[in-house]
Amino acid sequence: MVTKQFPPEFLWGVSTSAYQIEGAWNEDGKGESIWDRYSHQPNHVFNNDHGDIACDHYHRMPEDVELLRQLGVTSYRFSISWSRVLPRGVGEVNQKGLDFYNRLVDELLRAGIKPFVTLYHWDLPQALQDKGGWVNRDTASYFSDYANLMFSTLADRVHMWATHNEPRVVSFIGYGHATMAPGVADFSKSYQVAHHLLLAHGLAVREFRKNGHKGEIGIVIDSEHSFPASYQEQDLQAWQRYYEQDTGFFADAIFHGKYPEYLMNWIGPMQPEIKSGDMQIISEPIDFLGVNYYRGMEVSFHQTGGYLKCKTKHETLPMWGYTEMEWGIHPIGIQMVLKNLQDRYGDLLFVISESGCATRDIVDEVGYVDDKERIDYLRMHFECAWKAIQSGINLRGYYVWSLMDNFEWSQGYSPRFGLVQVNYDTLKRIPKKSFHWYKTVINYNGLFD
Repeated sequence: MVTKQFPPEFLWGVSTSAYQIEGAWNEDGKGESIWDRYSHQPNHVFNNDHGDIACDHYHRMPEDVELLRQLGVTSYRFSISWSRVLPRGVGEVNQKGLDFYNRLVDELLRAGIKPFVTLYHWDLPQALQDKGGWVNRDTASYFSDYANLMFSTLADRVHMWATHNEPRVVSFIGYGHATMAPGVADFSKSYQVAHHLLLAHGLAVREFRKNGHKGEIGIVIDSEHSFPASYQEQDLQAWQRYYEQDTGFFADAIFHGKYPEYLMNWIGPMQPEIKSGDMQIISEPIDFLGVNYYRGMEVSFHQTGGYLKCKTKHETLPMWGYTEMEWGIHPIGIQMVLKNLQDRYGDLLFVISESGCATRDIVDEVGYVDDKERIDYLRMHFECAWKAIQSGINLRGYYVWSLMDNFEWSQGYSPRFGLVQVNYDTLKRIPKKSFHWYKTVINYNGLFD
């Protein structure tokens, strides 16, 4: 008996991203991306892995859509490779790239699956990086043109769009910590990058509205359940700085049309250059907010904790332990994050656009994985999402990360997040136990006790 029923028409889905699964990095006219360049340089990615082949989704797309159909998802979130459709980021269109995404969308619709397109999941065309990347204000305009191309190509069939996935990662990890592409270790550029990413978002939303496309458009942020280690003033202020950089910088700009004053005062000369009218563009109304949720984080003051002067510790609930990525497991944080966003920014429409875990998958002699840890993780997170809905949160859907094992950025192919096991030697796909469990959840639109 289903004891926790989700609302009718609730979207059950999975998420992927282009660079992590497509492969075919230089085929059919595709241009080089910053992740192609970054991963081809030594010592950037674990084991010097790269996404040249990845899961070979570019060639195996119909097989993967059939997996989605068997799973029973009602929606599938994927991203477009900008350099596959515009090899140099601007100018000449690569028709073979557009044809691939047209085929993907048509295959999904034939399977009864709603496409959810993310325009940018970290893979900027290298040609634009050579012009300054996201530090260059012109990139925001290039993004708007690219978005318009994809709207004109797919918006007759795709009615759910996200501009960016996790702009925080691009800004502060790609341009600050330099452990993601493009690998620029310069925090003085990070805030300008963040501003230009948000400006690009706002310009794309305006294009979507101006051209009268059907459907909805939003953005995807990653918001940890962060909290201060104590009520001492130093810890409270350290947490505020951490939260405002993790979530507030982006959400305040989108929903309030300004950046957090405390953080801006703290970073001083690293503040971005903001031109007249920028914040009005950035705060163009959106239809939904995608939230990627993975972990809880305890924050405390520490004098050697970088320019934010804070130290973080992954928080896990008793008896849960940690994922293979050593991330704490904190399911109730999903309620806390959504409630915090609602309290700060109003009655928003949410989707959980990513949530999942890497587990220590053990493959048996036929390639099957009995991933009970992943099932337990998902069950508790689904239950907390259900509780959030019962409390009045307008949560429309939940997208598990990820459909299949894939290239996990700087961690390479070691972490496995998939509901489907991928043999990277043969590229054979075998659904794990969690795949079949999730299929039952979707079929009944709810959880059994």
